[in-house]
Amino acid sequence: MPRFLSRQFLRLFTFLFALISCSVPAMSAYDSLARAAYMYDITTDTVLLEKNADVALPPASMSKLMTLNMLFEALRDGRVTLETRFGVSTRAKNMGGSTMFLNETDRPTVAELIQGIIVLSGNDACVVVAEGLAGTEEAFARLMNERAKDLGMKNSTFANASGWPDPNQRMSVRDLGILATRLITEFPEYYGYFGQKEFAFDNRAPDNRFNRNPLLKLDIGADGLKTGHTQEAGFGLVGSAKQGNRRVVFVIAGLPTKKDRAEESERMVNWAFRQFIQKTVIRKGDEVARAKVWLGDQDDIGLVPTRDVSLLLPALARDALAGEVTYRGPLEAPITKGQEVAELTLSRKDLPDVRIPLVADRDVAPGGFLPRLRTALDVLIARYTQGGVGLD
Repeated sequence: MPRFLSRQFLRLFTFLFALISCSVPAMSAYDSLARAAYMYDITTDTVLLEKNADVALPPASMSKLMTLNMLFEALRDGRVTLETRFGVSTRAKNMGGSTMFLNETDRPTVAELIQGIIVLSGNDACVVVAEGLAGTEEAFARLMNERAKDLGMKNSTFANASGWPDPNQRMSVRDLGILATRLITEFPEYYGYFGQKEFAFDNRAPDNRFNRNPLLKLDIGADGLKTGHTQEAGFGLVGSAKQGNRRVVFVIAGLPTKKDRAEESERMVNWAFRQFIQKTVIRKGDEVARAKVWLGDQDDIGLVPTRDVSLLLPALARDALAGEVTYRGPLEAPITKGQEVAELTLSRKDLPDVRIPLVADRDVAPGGFLPRLRTALDVLIARYTQGGVGLD
């Protein structure tokens, strides 16, 4: 192939999907009252909101989600079962703050400890899990740090299992969102615990048995995950809700009061489900564009997606959805049907761009002498017409 062709990068077209049209103004971006906030639509893989999302902040009890992740991984690997019993050390028993009311004579099961952490936010239960899995809480914290890196949590460091105040206990709201999404998608068999509204271990302190998540009392599809509060961190919440086929995860941190946390959480859930709609904009196999073929038995091919393309769109937006197809071409034969040869970029107002791979809709074999000569002449003519570029 001549060198100028191999360097050529074609932007084929810009097209508009007139999906939504109405007389009201387009939606403005959400302004969260939290110090940091993050919202992610799991169903469509769309980040809806980012505010100080990568700032490492004190997470308080929201970091207990990492302890639970480590425990769920141990369950999945078969290192423990829900019936496995752990001993309670004096250190665990003496933990202050929120507690499961354990003492040294107890041997709680893993299932009981999960409920103690989620429903009661038990600091003692976290230490029991840490010591049961790693021997000491310090060793467990080191394992948490290693695992966080593996999971792409770039702004998280752990000094303990419970979220007890420590200058080395930090998480960003994006990292908490990554972790929440993992707990939902990777461990569905245990996710039901997060929606449990009450738990009293051995019927101890029955007045203290209720889940602190304010969204569980509302009929908005909320079913998790974890609240957090210390004087340094303020009030925070990692939440998730499902309505219809859509599920969202959100994180808020640094709110001044428990009331603010409850109101902001509900407001964010309502915004996510009321201000966006899910729409299938392209069907699998639909031709999006055509691409020229170099030295083949056909002059061009159709470019098609391999799956239905379903997007979130602002419910009140008047602006059309814009798209652009790019590929390096002309494409050189032979080409196999289903071969990835191009990319479609879709742009929406106030939302991240979406990139979808496009594949060839047919096979293209190398052409004979005459088709190859005709293709070469067509390209040369086009090049000279557009600017007289030579074959250097």
